[in-house]
Amino acid sequence: MAIQLAEYQDVLDELGEHAGAVLEGAWHEAARVFSPRGLDAYIRGAAGLKALGRGTDLVVSFIEGAPLVAREIGEQAVAELLSAAIKMYSKTSAGVLALLFSTAPTAAARLGELELFKGYLSLLDQLLAQAPRAIRPLLENLDVLFGHLTLGGLRRWALWGISAHRHDFAAQARYFALQSDDALAVMKKEQRGVLFVDVQRRLVLYLRSLWARDFFLRPTSGDFETREGYQPYIEQPFIHLPDAFDDLTLPAGERIAGLAIYRAAAAHAAAHQVYSRRDPGAADRSPLERALIGAFEDARVEALAVRAFPGLRLIWQPLLCVDAERGDGWGGLLDRIARALLDPDYRDSHPLVEQARTAFSAAAGRLEETDLAQALGLALAESARALELPFNPRTDQPSCLYRDDNRHLWADPDDAQDLVLLPGQSRQVRKYVSLMEMLNTLDVETAGDDAEEVWVLASELFDDDGVSFNEREGKEPISSPFHYHEWDYQTQLERPNWATLLEKRPKRGDPARIDAVVEQHQPLIRRLKFLIEAVQPQGVIRQRRVEDGDEIDLNAAVRALVDIRLGLQPDTRIGIRTRLQVRDLSVLLLIDLSESTNDPVRESADARTVLDLAREAAALLADALGKIGDPFAIHGFDSNGRHDVEYFRFKDFDAPYDDTARARLAGMTGQLSTRMGTALRHAGTLLARRPSHQRLLLVLTDGEPADNDVRDPQYLRQDARKAVEELHRRGIQTFCVSLDPAADDYVSRIFGARNYMVLDQVARLPEKLPALYLSLTR
Repeated sequence: MAIQLAEYQDVLDELGEHAGAVLEGAWHEAARVFSPRGLDAYIRGAAGLKALGRGTDLVVSFIEGAPLVAREIGEQAVAELLSAAIKMYSKTSAGVLALLFSTAPTAAARLGELELFKGYLSLLDQLLAQAPRAIRPLLENLDVLFGHLTLGGLRRWALWGISAHRHDFAAQARYFALQSDDALAVMKKEQRGVLFVDVQRRLVLYLRSLWARDFFLRPTSGDFETREGYQPYIEQPFIHLPDAFDDLTLPAGERIAGLAIYRAAAAHAAAHQVYSRRDPGAADRSPLERALIGAFEDARVEALAVRAFPGLRLIWQPLLCVDAERGDGWGGLLDRIARALLDPDYRDSHPLVEQARTAFSAAAGRLEETDLAQALGLALAESARALELPFNPRTDQPSCLYRDDNRHLWADPDDAQDLVLLPGQSRQVRKYVSLMEMLNTLDVETAGDDAEEVWVLASELFDDDGVSFNEREGKEPISSPFHYHEWDYQTQLERPNWATLLEKRPKRGDPARIDAVVEQHQPLIRRLKFLIEAVQPQGVIRQRRVEDGDEIDLNAAVRALVDIRLGLQPDTRIGIRTRLQVRDLSVLLLIDLSESTNDPVRESADARTVLDLAREAAALLADALGKIGDPFAIHGFDSNGRHDVEYFRFKDFDAPYDDTARARLAGMTGQLSTRMGTALRHAGTLLARRPSHQRLLLVLTDGEPADNDVRDPQYLRQDARKAVEELHRRGIQTFCVSLDPAADDYVSRIFGARNYMVLDQVARLPEKLPALYLSLTR
């Protein structure tokens, strides 16, 4: 049964206005990733944190972070996270707990598996007991640490820092903040070659391209007691691979990259899932029989895979190394048998190796038989007993890196769990249908957003009385929260998923108000007419007086010859260049809608506000762009702390500039603060989707970046500057029009010395903005 947020009105009232608003914004995303029971636990968990009385930031961080954690590794991880926070409650501050919730999505994304995430929480609890001052700097640098270290590496790095600086708290703080040389040295020592999280998607695509089906990969770590070393293993339906592989140097000197080992391990395990079946007599097998059956089964599935994809032999065969130092014990023999079964050129005089090769070659025509490995393995085990070689199942194991431990062959089917919903897999089916399919097949037109299957129609669906179902239900589409990082200039690091942006439907006003603006500025529109006509021409342009043209200008050539005869210096620009002029430009106007835009303009005679002038400028710019034909969008933003950055889309690129867009412009309001960096990143994300060759982001603001949860005036300025740099790397040009007379002190550092304009006479904004755009894009 779908849960509606209205059922928890008592919780919303208890959370307060700010946290309740954040919960409403995160509800749509939470409803997608949580089951009904998990959703109830999520809401009750937020209420429980509020009851602790440690501030709103702690509650808001949990509300925002928990759905992201559930999306990555499942809702059970959220319960573990909340439980860990409650255990840490009496040992640390609310700020550290809020940081724990804010960085949990990063840890979940980098670890990718519930057991590893639980190991990470256990590590934090251990550090809190031994070095409580280390927790905050560690969490602040968690994205950097997990970018280089596995969970085991992080554990060893942290314990080394505690041991080395147990009594020097200042050195300990520098170590965990990555500000000391020994911290970087130990991190480099613990850094592994290739991390699973960095290649997981590539491996999934690799396996899908081979067998045209999905395989589910999970990481595992060999650093904790609950894990059985670093060997891959299969637990249906998951393939568990080590969380890192180092590059391998073979005895012959050949070097194999960690990524190649990952490919070999993933392909081998996938071959088991495709071709292997459980051994029905597993309960009666001795340890030696299991080892030999496993060796033959590994060879059988690899032979079948090589038959379908011959190139797989090239990635498996080099890794089947034979170590002479292991001698004739069972560990060395298993390696030699594995090599002999895959490599036809390998020679070995040991009778068991020869018997295994001969038997496997004779059965080459029966590889599809799933019980072949059992027959061959039992026969070889019978011969091995005559040699009386002692077998220790704990130490006598093959040394091959890429092969799994074959536990899936011996698993009891009664212990197999039902297939669970995979982390990140959507519980809700969204089906895009045509109008006729909607009319003929739809059962419930008014189903809620939490329905198991939601049908989406591109256009409005009207009832018999002419009223659309959307209008009758009164439910507007809900935007999922957008999470963006922020730049901390003091640590020179990004804070991942730090700010949350919510797209909200703008209010509507009277479109006649915008028509009145256009009518009022008719003289200005007539002056802009000539500039508009100058940028409109498109087609073939002939440019004269160039040196390296496509053809010769005869008149200019004759003039040059005359000058030569007269002994004068000739003009060498006698060419004509032909080029195709096409305007391929998209522009987004981003308007600051903070509370300060409600202030009246000093030089205005009719008490107009800054917001009124911004509205008029946007209307005139839209009118000009409509005549030119450039695709454009008009958006606005304000903020109420990092958890609630509001974003309004008054007119989108593909939407017409009609009465709806004008009504939204007329309804613009100013409120709250200016978290500019987050708004710039979101606007840049939308603009980057445009296929245009040139993309321009025009920012209209009346003050510097600021917000109610930031005291350092440089923090948001530096973050906005970093956002502008990120947009520039993505090929998006930014230009700022500031209405703050004192903006020269900071706007040049944010947007660059040539990418801003400070308008001293704010009343001239409607006149200046369209002219500025035309001059920028000529």
